[in-house]
Amino acid sequence: MENWKRGLLAGSAGLSMIFLLKGSKTGAMLFGGVALAALASEYPEEFRKIRSKLPDYVERGSAFLDVVTRAGERLAEVAESRGSAWYESLLRA
Repeated sequence: MENWKRGLLAGSAGLSMIFLLKGSKTGAMLFGGVALAALASEYPEEFRKIRSKLPDYVERGSAFLDVVTRAGERLAEVAESRGSAWYESLLRA
């Protein structure tokens, strides 16, 4: 990778993180897009592979979120049935 691309990538990724930490989602998305475009221009074959597998990633992510949601609902049910003392003792441990 050429030096100017490294600088562009590092600068835009850094600015993206700064904007994200400051709460500016627009700036974070803008500079994050610049960083991704720089990476895509350097490694187009890798991005093609990722893009072709994207539906699988989305499906697995959705399944993971479903499991986490069900576990959270179950914990809420258990906390309601056992009272707040059990929940508080879990937090202290």
